[in-house]
Amino acid sequence: MIPPRLATLLDQLAPLAERFAGRGHRLYLVGGSVRDLLLGSDRLPDDLDFTTEASPEAIKAALDGWVDALWTQGERFGTIGAKVFGVTVEITTHRAEVYHPASRKPEVTFSTNIIDDLARRDFTVNAMALEVTGSAPELIDPFEGAADLAASRLVTPSGPHISFGEDPLRMMRAARFIASHGLVPDDDIVAACTEMAERLSIVSAERIRDELNKLIVVPDPSPGLWFLHDTNLADQFFPELPAMRVEQDPIHRHKDVLAHTIAVVAKTQPELIVRLGALFHDVGKPDTRSFDSGKVSFHHHEVVGARMTKRRMRELKYSNELVADVSRLVYLHLRFHTYQMGWTDSAVRRFVRDAGPLLDRLIDLTRSDCTTRNRRKAEQLSDRMDSLEERIAVLAAEEELAALRPDLDGKDVIRLLGIEPGPVVGRALAHLLELRLEHGPLEPERAEVELRAWWAGQNA
Repeated sequence: MIPPRLATLLDQLAPLAERFAGRGHRLYLVGGSVRDLLLGSDRLPDDLDFTTEASPEAIKAALDGWVDALWTQGERFGTIGAKVFGVTVEITTHRAEVYHPASRKPEVTFSTNIIDDLARRDFTVNAMALEVTGSAPELIDPFEGAADLAASRLVTPSGPHISFGEDPLRMMRAARFIASHGLVPDDDIVAACTEMAERLSIVSAERIRDELNKLIVVPDPSPGLWFLHDTNLADQFFPELPAMRVEQDPIHRHKDVLAHTIAVVAKTQPELIVRLGALFHDVGKPDTRSFDSGKVSFHHHEVVGARMTKRRMRELKYSNELVADVSRLVYLHLRFHTYQMGWTDSAVRRFVRDAGPLLDRLIDLTRSDCTTRNRRKAEQLSDRMDSLEERIAVLAAEEELAALRPDLDGKDVIRLLGIEPGPVVGRALAHLLELRLEHGPLEPERAEVELRAWWAGQNA
């Protein structure tokens, strides 16, 4: 009996399968969808990958005039994309691709044999196919991926040296499957990753970045991050990560900085910006470690770490916006710890102003940064954060903290001071914003008096 979810998916795919079967072609569902079907996932995928012996031209002919949209950017690699009944599909001619030792781009050759296609895939759990053009669905599993999935084994269809030689990014992908699916790599995979780590140098920064992103947003990326460290893969694209291994953290005495960092990543919400902030938050500690009377300190590691974060993220080709957001989280991640000394309302306003739209993420990172085993200390930190959040909520309700701005605008400044637009207007607004932060909202008359007093001082 066909499981209900599979039956639903087959009904969804029936019109597409008929387009290929009617032209004498076979169509196979491949990739994560097949793996997830075997795992009993209840979620119907929004995008589907297929393979077929049909050529790219034949694929286009089968889809022409029938799909909602069609794109051919990947045609030279044998892939035709389409939108079918609201679902994104990619259909690829059976292929075997090989990376040359010094090249970042694969050389693609096509095949008419599904086994050849599955043999070139990364891991056996992904080297399964479900034929959807037959009279009944048939699982094609020549490398016993279903058995490996049931046993939580991570194995390559061919030897790992061959597989990783074809595409070195697969070594990073191994880290993701270790973390996301609880798969245990066999000894050959661990050995091959360790021996071939330098092969990552032929992979583009963009592909490495995208694979890192996929890893750190799984529910608990810890096993994958440790795998990247233990196999020396991290040295190739994020050398600051292993550098944290030997730095003892005086605040979290039971962990070195790397263990603490990985624990913080796992505690934060699985959202890219805050996870990256957690990954980088203590990256400045190795460069700021100092000893005084036998004690270790990391003064200004948040400042150094923010600079290091910008440099590394730019090398990994992150967007300017993401670089700015993550480095801002790193810079601000210690700000809360001065709260135990008592904050005025103006200090709370400045905290909110400096965090801006990152406030919720900064609070998440700050809470997660507490990994102490001292229960009393952890409760104290949590209570202080609760107190700060309550004060933020009260001030937000009273003063619209989310939209902090001067009590006068640029037009007011120009009119009241009788000046032309220019840099002085910006300085005047900055002064008014400081007053707003220090004293809260000002009445218009008070704001005008303060502006004129400031202007008189500028011209004294």
